[in-house]
Amino acid sequence: MKKAILATILSAVTLTVAAQTEDTDNGVVSLAGREGFSIKSKKGDFVFKPYTLIQTAGKYNWYDDEGLDKAYNQDNVMNSGFAIPYAILGFTGKVYDRISFNLSINAAGSGGALLQQAWFDVKANNALSFRVGKFKTPYTHAYLTTLGETLLPCVPTSLTTSVIMPHVLNAVNPSIGTGFDLGVMAHGLVANNKFSYELGIFNGTGAGVNSATKTLSDDIKGLPSLLYAGRIAVMPFGYMPSTQGNPNNLNDQKMIIALSANTNIESESESTNDSRFGFEFAYMKNRLYIAAEAYMMHIAFTDRQKIDDTFNYFGGYAQAGYFVANQWQVAARYDFMDRNATSEDGIINMPAFGFNYFIKDTNLKLQAMYQYMGRKGHKTQLDRDNDDLGLATHSVTVMLQYAF
Repeated sequence: MKKAILATILSAVTLTVAAQTEDTDNGVVSLAGREGFSIKSKKGDFVFKPYTLIQTAGKYNWYDDEGLDKAYNQDNVMNSGFAIPYAILGFTGKVYDRISFNLSINAAGSGGALLQQAWFDVKANNALSFRVGKFKTPYTHAYLTTLGETLLPCVPTSLTTSVIMPHVLNAVNPSIGTGFDLGVMAHGLVANNKFSYELGIFNGTGAGVNSATKTLSDDIKGLPSLLYAGRIAVMPFGYMPSTQGNPNNLNDQKMIIALSANTNIESESESTNDSRFGFEFAYMKNRLYIAAEAYMMHIAFTDRQKIDDTFNYFGGYAQAGYFVANQWQVAARYDFMDRNATSEDGIINMPAFGFNYFIKDTNLKLQAMYQYMGRKGHKTQLDRDNDDLGLATHSVTVMLQYAF
């Protein structure tokens, strides 16, 4: 009797070693040619794949004297030591080749950010699918890259740091990047997987909020105060995987050129309306990976703020990686940002370089990078000092990552 029950179970569900596919994309880890553990039904109409990503990092950050209060013994070295950027446990899968799903918990997060992703995707055909839940907003190659396969351990500072303006908001000043959010999105691949699009509506509150908190716009009557986003991409050599370098994918050629835009209506507690625009380019051929992005953000205050000023911010980066050996990848990036808006002189620039070592047959990845923050073109020394507040002049990160 026990043998009969066991045989029935094994005939319904078989444990297989399967390559990662677009159907089980999770945005966190990718097999990218290597093999991994999955639970798959005999007919292949059900796939369930658990995954995990653990990142441990050592950080050293040295800050200039401006912004420090020596009376309180504030040191130039701060925000240094050991950290766990991500400790993710999740699962992804598909059912009947029509519905795919993904859920991941980031134990290193707090509050709403504990739930990193939770979505399901309903596929009508390759050209039309609908994704609902919490996932990455369609904006910037840097954020859309699989988390465990970024070229450097830290994403460009121009995307993550808050901008500076001569007005006080009743919330944190916005940044150019958008990241994870809750919403619904239509997307698809057409023309033999050489063209893709994403059109979505999101809360606009970011990864830390998992509840519905928005209202109707005060300035645009009848329009919900949400984030409206879209992205189109051309991939001349077919679908491009979301990786910036993997030792199991050294004999391929892929390219992507993309345009994206979004507007966050009354994004900062009814203080501002933020609009963003971006251009992406990435190319991989054999051992070489190169990418460049440019993006901008336009901020306009709501009518109730009674502020006529508007501000434009821009930034971008260019980066390259090359596998000098099968497990060794060297990397370099130049990142820049007009943090104080185009109405003021001066930009900050952040060159960085590093390397990645993929430890063979272990799924371990060692990353290291150094970044310098410089300033150029400011009218006065005070402007120069204010522009880098909160940013480290010298930054070193060494990170060891395990993925399954």
